Amino acid sequence: MSVALLALAAALLTPVPAQAADDPVVRTTAGWVRGETTAEGHQFLGIPYAEPPVGELRWKDPRPVRPWQGIRGAADFGNKCVQGASWDPGYEQPSHTEDCLDLNVYAPEGAGRRAVLVWLHGGGLTAGAGQDIVPDTFARRTGTVVVTVNYRLGAMGFLATAGLDGEARDGVSGNFGMLDQQAALRWVRANIARFGGDPGRVTIAGESAGGRSVCTQLASPTAKGLLRAGIIQSGAYGDCGARAHDTAVSQGAAFAQKLGCADLACLRAKSAAEILAAQNGFDWAPVAGGTFLPRQPKDAFERGAAAGVPVMNGANQDEGRLFAFARFDVNGTPLTTDQYPTVMRTDFGDEALARYPLPSYPTPTIAYATAQGDQLFACPALRLDGTLAGRGKVYAYEFADRTSPPFASLRDLGTDFDFGATHVNELQYLFKHFGLQSPLNAEQRTLARQMIQYWGSFVRDGMPRAAGQPAMPARPGTVLTLRTASADGNVLSATAHREHRCNLWDAETVTQNG
Repeated sequence: MSVALLALAAALLTPVPAQAADDPVVRTTAGWVRGETTAEGHQFLGIPYAEPPVGELRWKDPRPVRPWQGIRGAADFGNKCVQGASWDPGYEQPSHTEDCLDLNVYAPEGAGRRAVLVWLHGGGLTAGAGQDIVPDTFARRTGTVVVTVNYRLGAMGFLATAGLDGEARDGVSGNFGMLDQQAALRWVRANIARFGGDPGRVTIAGESAGGRSVCTQLASPTAKGLLRAGIIQSGAYGDCGARAHDTAVSQGAAFAQKLGCADLACLRAKSAAEILAAQNGFDWAPVAGGTFLPRQPKDAFERGAAAGVPVMNGANQDEGRLFAFARFDVNGTPLTTDQYPTVMRTDFGDEALARYPLPSYPTPTIAYATAQGDQLFACPALRLDGTLAGRGKVYAYEFADRTSPPFASLRDLGTDFDFGATHVNELQYLFKHFGLQSPLNAEQRTLARQMIQYWGSFVRDGMPRAAGQPAMPARPGTVLTLRTASADGNVLSATAHREHRCNLWDAETVTQNG
């Protein structure tokens, strides 16, 4: 018997030592973990699901975590994966730590085989961590078990090493972060029953790059059997497209050259700080063309990938306002009336300038933001609904509370910019975003409860419903618009395609791909 198997056997046979009455202790396949009891239930933080991807394991597929002896404390979050500093709370300093493949489990008290939500965080695949949301209240209110996951980011997670590493599987690499997510899902399948979850009822969900991750996993044949349903929040941008293999390999070679390296041995000798400093200017995203993702997600869905898997998919009404603010107003240089025509023509073309006339909007920045949000998020989400329709249930929503408070990172800036229902803003209606309570008013708290019911019923039963509210539709072209009562409440809308001028953006996509 191998040393690893002997260690595993010893860990499984070790009796549980005495613990505080309120401390939950669970045996995983790698060893015991001790979590905490809170007002919302039980939580276990920083549980490793794979070996630290350091040294020779940097740019290798994730490997199962080695068993440990005794009881491992699970009261604190693990390390954030390698990433730079940002304006988000808790991210004021960069992280250079590669030992980061951890997950967090939140479970209500009481026995049961509860449906499971696995959350994949956003951050452009270059930032963020599982701790960005604290879903303990969501877990209690919905009667589900929620798991949040860290995965490798940026160059550490998406460097295409083909040409640098003769061992690259199928000649295709660059999907290490996505493979981390699948390793976490395998951990869930093997362990979640011991936390009160049902391994046969796992829904994966995520927002922004987390939603794109969900889209990618739904298209991946190696994810089959690891999930039952998916929730894509603002994640259909780029039609969930992956990098072509040749493009990723060229980018990988250019990245290595930037660091003065010709092989992986040289790159592995570089510090995490050096890798992080060199990764700016490159596209870090999944790669199509191997076992993990044989073809582009859109093509995979058209060929029947994810057939029979229910999906919730949606976007926010004012997605682009965050990005337009970050480009213009945050620097004290808002887009001006004189600049607007040139910027619109340069970025979107003459037809877009005609379709988004400046007098229709309160400011040039918001006019630009509307076009940007329609192009990048709203219309791709509606296209994805159409692609998936007929192969499984696709439930569509649009978060449209324009009175929603800006999420914490923006509130801390002290700006009076009108963000409306912008990118990320829906998260604070479902979870404690960055672990914080958001300043929702009474109407918004009611909407939050309704959204939690929609999301929770989908996780439990595959059908998003809320008491006394219209059912989320599963027919292409119709979306459930989520708003507060004074703004007409939650209503079904068949005009989203027209309101977001998708005939313009869909035609642009056909031209680009034709």
